[in-house]
Amino acid sequence: MISVSEAKQLISENTAALQPEIKPLLQAAGHILAKDIPGAFDIPAFRQSSMDGYAMIFEDKGKELLLVGEMAAGTAHELTIQSGETVRIFTGAPLPKGADTVVMQEKVTRNGNQISFDDGKLLPGANVRQIGSEITAGQLAMQKGDLLSPAALAFLAGIGIDEVEVYPMPKIAIILTGNELQQPGLALSFGQVYESNSYSLTAALQQEGISNVEVLTAADTLEALSTVLKSVLENNDVVLLTGGVSVGDYDFVLQASAGCGVQQVFHKVKQKPGKPLYFGKKGDKVIFGLPGNPSSVLNCYYNYVLPAIKRLSNKESSVHAVKGVLTHNYRKPIGLTHFLKGNFKNGKATPLGAQESYRLSSFAQANCLIQLDEERDQFSAGESVGVLLIPQT
Repeated sequence: MISVSEAKQLISENTAALQPEIKPLLQAAGHILAKDIPGAFDIPAFRQSSMDGYAMIFEDKGKELLLVGEMAAGTAHELTIQSGETVRIFTGAPLPKGADTVVMQEKVTRNGNQISFDDGKLLPGANVRQIGSEITAGQLAMQKGDLLSPAALAFLAGIGIDEVEVYPMPKIAIILTGNELQQPGLALSFGQVYESNSYSLTAALQQEGISNVEVLTAADTLEALSTVLKSVLENNDVVLLTGGVSVGDYDFVLQASAGCGVQQVFHKVKQKPGKPLYFGKKGDKVIFGLPGNPSSVLNCYYNYVLPAIKRLSNKESSVHAVKGVLTHNYRKPIGLTHFLKGNFKNGKATPLGAQESYRLSSFAQANCLIQLDEERDQFSAGESVGVLLIPQT
C-alpha cells in the first residue's frame, strides 16, 4: 500500500499527452493547440471602415463635400475620390482610393449631394481599420499550448484558418461491475441497489468536454469481465472500472486486467475513502480500478483520474489545491489520509455530514475535499489544512 503522494507521482510518471490530431475548427473547442499558427494573410486585407459614415480625405476637413458614391460591406468594385469628394460608407466596407478618414454619420449634415460636418475632434485615419491591424502575414497568431476557447476559434476563423492540430481528448470507457446493480427507474428486487457511478463519472467527464463516453456492464465473473475489458481496451485511451477491485470472492479486476496484458503500477492507497484504488497500463492506455462505493469513486476521480485525463489532453488539472481554515475539530486513525466532503467559503473549510463512502447526500452539497494527512490523528478548529476545490461547472 502506497501513500497518496506516491500514487499521484506514479500516475504522473505514467501518463503523457496523446498524439496530436488535425481537427476541423468547429470540432476543436476546448482543445490545446499542438502547433504554432502563423497568420497567412494581412487581416484586414484592405483598409476598412469601422462604422457607418462618410469616407473622406482628412485635409478636406471643414469643407463642404460632394457625395459621389456608396460603399457597402462586401462591395467588390473599387471607387476613387478626389479632394472635395466623399463616399457614403458602411461598417466593414473597403475605403475608396484616396480616402484616409471616416466621419461618423451622426456628425454629418446632408443637403442633396452636398455633405458638411462639424467634428472638431476628428483625427487623420479616424474610424479606419488599417491593413494588417489584426494580424500581418507570418505573424504568430496563436502558439502551441494555447487553449482553443470560443473567442480563439472565432479569431482563427477570422484570419482564414479552418483546421488546427490539437491534442485530442482521451476516449474513455466505464465498466460497471456488480450483480447487485439496478438501473434507476426500474423496481428494486431484494438485495439490489441503484447504480449511480456511471452518472457521476459521465457527468464529471462532460464537465471536462468529454461527451463521448462508452458505458458497459460486466457480470461478476472473471470470464465476463475479461471479455468486456479486452474489447474496450482496443478503442479507448482510458478505462474506468467501478467495483470488483478489492479482495473479495467476486472481485476480479486485478485478475482480468493481468489477463488482458495490463501492467499493474499500484494497488491500494493509504487513504479513506478509496483505499483499494488500482492503476495499471497497457502501452499508452491507462486503467483505473475504482472502488464501488459512490463517494470512493468520486474521491478517486478528482484526486487521480481527472489529473491523468488532463495530462493526456495536455491540460492543467481543473482540481485546484488551496489551504483553508478548518472550522471543526476532527479525529481519525493514524495511517490513512482522509478526504472529507466539505464546503469551502471565504477561506474556511467545513466538513459536512454523511462521510461514509456509500453516502452521496453530502457529496451532492460539497464543493471541496478536505485533506487530512495520514501521520496525524487529531485536527483542531482554526488550523490550516489542505483543500481540493471540486469543479462546479
